Amino acid sequence: MNKINNIHARQILDSRGNPTLEVDLTLDDGSFGRSAVPSGASTGEHEAIELRDNNKTFYGKSVIQAINNINKTIRGNLIGINISNINDIDQIMIDIDGTNNKSKLGANAILGVSMAAIHALAKSKEQNLFEYLHSNNKYIMPTPMMNILNGGSHADNNVDIQEFMIFPIGANSFSHAIQMGAEIFHSLKSILKQKGLNTNVGDEGGFAPDLRSNFEAIELLMEAVEMAGYKNKSEIAIALDVASSELYNKTKNKYELKSENKELTSDEMIEYYIQLCNNYPILSIEDGLDENDWKGWSNLFKSLNDKVQLVGDDLTVTNPLRLKKAIDEKCMNAILIKLNQIGTVSETLKTIEIAKEAGMAAIISHRSGETEDTTIADFAVATSVGQIKTGSLCRTDRVAKYNQLLRIEEQLNDQCVYAGETLLGC
Repeated sequence: MNKINNIHARQILDSRGNPTLEVDLTLDDGSFGRSAVPSGASTGEHEAIELRDNNKTFYGKSVIQAINNINKTIRGNLIGINISNINDIDQIMIDIDGTNNKSKLGANAILGVSMAAIHALAKSKEQNLFEYLHSNNKYIMPTPMMNILNGGSHADNNVDIQEFMIFPIGANSFSHAIQMGAEIFHSLKSILKQKGLNTNVGDEGGFAPDLRSNFEAIELLMEAVEMAGYKNKSEIAIALDVASSELYNKTKNKYELKSENKELTSDEMIEYYIQLCNNYPILSIEDGLDENDWKGWSNLFKSLNDKVQLVGDDLTVTNPLRLKKAIDEKCMNAILIKLNQIGTVSETLKTIEIAKEAGMAAIISHRSGETEDTTIADFAVATSVGQIKTGSLCRTDRVAKYNQLLRIEEQLNDQCVYAGETLLGC
């Protein structure tokens, strides 16, 4: 066992120029861990609470109270504590907080300490983080979902769907997947320039042009795939993050696709997805319906379960209880995993375990407000989920994760395999 010797938190900036917090944690053997906490833009209403100051500083987005909660309350309860694993630390913080959504201390405060602790514990074992957390016999390098065209809350354009991603299922290694993605990314830029469209990028590094419809966005991706010399469907599939809770009008009980001048019921949205899947090589749809539309999700599952990976994000928010409900009601075949949605490493690992036991796929994911922290890269390899979402092929906050995965693949060499499409939910 190791004793916690010191914990210190500070305010830093995320990829959107907003405050977030960074935590340093040291064990009594000198082992040191550091983490930075991400933040989402399109957040689910059932997520654990990110504590912000809501005053004039940084437009209300400062995190000084969360930092004080770490440097005073959490530090005071953890210093000198003997720990053997992350469960020990997380449970103490959960008990101190005492709420069901971590609103007292802040999920950002708790997660910062939790993540810093696993880095320190790994160092104390003289292991890389992915080695320390790994529990399987074979290492699996994840298939990346690369968000190269942005819409919704991640861009200042008129495109409804939030993320249009390329999915290199036909790559022979992770490094090959990155090569394919980068070449397609630059091909898309050339196509947009030729068409006189905007090549500025959104929050996650994807291009954000104004387009006539969501269909046009998909067609641009397919054109870029071909221009780069790859085959649509067999080598590159398409994945969508609709973020439909952002499209849902609760008053009208309709989903508003403003770029296409459509207002659709839940059943009509399902028909819309069926049409998309019939016309394009779509392999994954995330957040296809609103986070509270349980009946709609069940109908979506019945319609497309055997054809497409149906990913719950806002519906399940990395929460074991909501995941169990989704399993019982047969709502989806895959779950998006975001550490800051639940607020601890141990609860995140528990959620992944539940998903695997139910035969469900899992995807490790970033947030739109990111930092240079690469924890999720190691996390994806350690948990062997076989999929990761961490943005486009530009912006250091996104590329840092890809570069860490390239280092891990190089280190593991023949000890790892590339997932491809073997671990999809459909």
